[in-house]
Amino acid sequence: MQPLIPVPAPAPVPVPPPARTTVLSLPLDPDLHRALADLADATGCGPEDIVLDAVRARLCAEGARVREVAETLAGAHAELLRRLGE
Repeated sequence: MQPLIPVPAPAPVPVPPPARTTVLSLPLDPDLHRALADLADATGCGPEDIVLDAVRARLCAEGARVREVAETLAGAHAELLRRLGE
């Protein structure tokens, strides 16, 4: 029987540090809280995940709306902005 040849352990994979998070407390009326709990139960997600998804979606939508307005204003006043930049 041949002796076993030791196999070197794989190099450790670096683990990024956890992202900094901020906890936010939201006052929910009983009906809204119940609806959130019902949705969480029906989807198998935690209520926190549902709220976080909703906040992300709102920020994305509002960001797109603000960019659209800014681009419209920049286009409408391009000549003035060009002259101010001179």
